[in-house]
Amino acid sequence: MGLFRGVLGFWRGNPHERTGYVLYTAAVAAARDPYLYAAVGVPDTLDGRFDLVGLYTFLVIRRLQAQPRPGAELAQAVFDAMFNDMDVNLREMGVGDLSVGKKVKVMWEAFHGRATAYAAALDAGDAGALETALARNVWRGAGAGAGPALLAAIVRAQDRHLAGQPLIDGQVAFLPAEAAAAARP
Repeated sequence: MGLFRGVLGFWRGNPHERTGYVLYTAAVAAARDPYLYAAVGVPDTLDGRFDLVGLYTFLVIRRLQAQPRPGAELAQAVFDAMFNDMDVNLREMGVGDLSVGKKVKVMWEAFHGRATAYAAALDAGDAGALETALARNVWRGAGAGAGPALLAAIVRAQDRHLAGQPLIDGQVAFLPAEAAAAARP
């Protein structure tokens, strides 16, 4: 039943679930931009991909939370879509039913910690703090080179770009990562 709900019936309950899923799917597509892995140097690993999906999902949630009603409800729907997807993916990877809940909880805690650090840095306009948080989380502090600075520039450009979009209607357009990297504040 859980997998059926996740794959086929996800948006039948809450009226915002479908929009949340659509916005989450757009964040996942943006997080898969090959430039992020080839040019920025994000590790093309399960952890690296989780970090970027979380980062782009965070940007969508951040924007929605700044919106009037139903922004907060849609932000929750995006969050729910992400963790429903994580649950389904873990099961598809063969993680046993008894372990899935524990693994999703660890992922939720990781997402929450990262989102808190990224929001604090963006709110303060502190590029250095954002770079440090990205180096620590995305590269796990090793072999990052210029990647964190470049990814921080992309994140700031995406955040500015999203600020001009309501997202309430379920439509979001991210900049291509290469264009975001070239954007100047």
